[in-house]
Amino acid sequence: MAGGKQGKGKGGLSCSCILLIVIAGMERFAFKGVASNLVTYLTDVVNMSNSAAAKTVNSWCGFTSMLPLLFAPFADSYLHRYTTILASSFLYVAGLVALTTSASVWARSAANKTRSTTFLFWSLCLISLGQGGYNSSLQAFGADQLDEEEELPCSKDEQKSSNNIKSSFFQWWYFGICGGSLLGVTLMSYIQDTFGWVVGFAIPAIAMVISIAFFSSGSRIYIYKQVENMGHHKSLLNIIQNIRETLSKLISCKIALPNVNDMVELELQEKPLCHHQNLGAMESLDKNPKSSTTNYMLENTKVVLRLLPIWTMLLMFAVIFQLPATFFTKQGMTMKRNIGSNFQIPPATLQSSITLSIILLMPLYDKVLIPFTRLVTRNKKGINVMQRMGAGMFLSVIAMVIAACVETQRLKISRKEGSSNTETVSLSIFWLLPQYILLGISDIFTVVGMQEFFYSEVPVRMRTMAFALYNSVFGVGSFLSAFLITVIEDLTRTKGRNSWFSDDMSQARLDNYYWLLALSSTLSLLLYVVLCRFYTSTKNSDNEQT
Repeated sequence: MAGGKQGKGKGGLSCSCILLIVIAGMERFAFKGVASNLVTYLTDVVNMSNSAAAKTVNSWCGFTSMLPLLFAPFADSYLHRYTTILASSFLYVAGLVALTTSASVWARSAANKTRSTTFLFWSLCLISLGQGGYNSSLQAFGADQLDEEEELPCSKDEQKSSNNIKSSFFQWWYFGICGGSLLGVTLMSYIQDTFGWVVGFAIPAIAMVISIAFFSSGSRIYIYKQVENMGHHKSLLNIIQNIRETLSKLISCKIALPNVNDMVELELQEKPLCHHQNLGAMESLDKNPKSSTTNYMLENTKVVLRLLPIWTMLLMFAVIFQLPATFFTKQGMTMKRNIGSNFQIPPATLQSSITLSIILLMPLYDKVLIPFTRLVTRNKKGINVMQRMGAGMFLSVIAMVIAACVETQRLKISRKEGSSNTETVSLSIFWLLPQYILLGISDIFTVVGMQEFFYSEVPVRMRTMAFALYNSVFGVGSFLSAFLITVIEDLTRTKGRNSWFSDDMSQARLDNYYWLLALSSTLSLLLYVVLCRFYTSTKNSDNEQT
């Protein structure tokens, strides 16, 4: 580990933590500045249908969120996180520059549609590859800055202080990315609708360039934690060989889920009570680095399998969270958006209400909700992480019910007024606000809970994998959303009838889709509650051992 003595900032966080939180906010500004209004770009400029645009956005978001799961084992085992972040940033910027160039080509001429569309998709893929190594490594690198992670606390006071700093880090990290997201959604959607897509995509690219400069400027104050397997087997051939050996070991041994003692042992290996403990074991690992790498990947697989049931039940929550950037935005385009006589609200701007509700209500979580739940549950913690995630899942179901009711009313007014696809109905776009705000509140519970859950349930050296697991929930959820749209579109578009996702929004039946998601999410929530009753947290098992 390297790094100088750092001053403390807000909530006991070091200066390096604060700098990384700012950088994370800038990255979210860049990403949301592109993703939040991409469906409008695809339908209005690239001339895709509503369903094709939604599937494209969902698939791209899924691909982007899944890549960290593939990059994480190599970032943890073979690469320094600092190097990974820096290299990924340049890929990220290259993708944003290519996207801006693509928009410029479309603005001048769309004559060669196939070539322009291909260039657009390759631009989006570059952004995804950049994020693949960037996001999970950046947050794990931020967690590395917490000095308290170096060894286990020896007293209850030290343990409480460590937990408070860790909790403060996650809260402020999420606050930072929410602030960046808010600016990205509100500012960039307005610029894109008003000044065009070239300017609208160029600004996020410039923001990422500035974030790289900020990140590089903090190199002297960062804490660099050495990865145990660093320096061994860096060639691609050896990496592939290690993966093959790990898979062979899994198949031949018919690996089962790890028991509680295994998980505790892994944690103790990562956080020794004294520096001289387990020294002999570490020396033996160094003597046989090939075995060490294979064992690491085997442990990684065990941890993932143990968390898989809970991970699966969170997928429907992720499916619902694809709606604001796709169908919610398309709904808003058909509703009354005027403020005064001249100004019209860009439909994508309403996504900012999710972020705004998070920023405004998150402080109330610790100050109001937790003290209240302590009185009700008579538990010092109020609610645990799994209860927190479950509460957010429940709120997302309520949001879907409200969304279905609002869409039903919009369709009734549209048919009564005889509105066509190009005309707006008299229903105000602000009727969509309750579903956006509820999703924001559910975000406070589930998304922050997911980050803390995966972070706490894996050994220290697998922390990048923890953040990758969190990202992969939304990645697979995005692909699942695209799959559902494809299947439902094929099933409902029969005998000349319009599908639920018809381009003519007066004929579409998004309300039925929202009811279906509400039902599916309810079933997932019930199964999640059952799984929670049988799940034993590694923290609880560790306390039992002590």
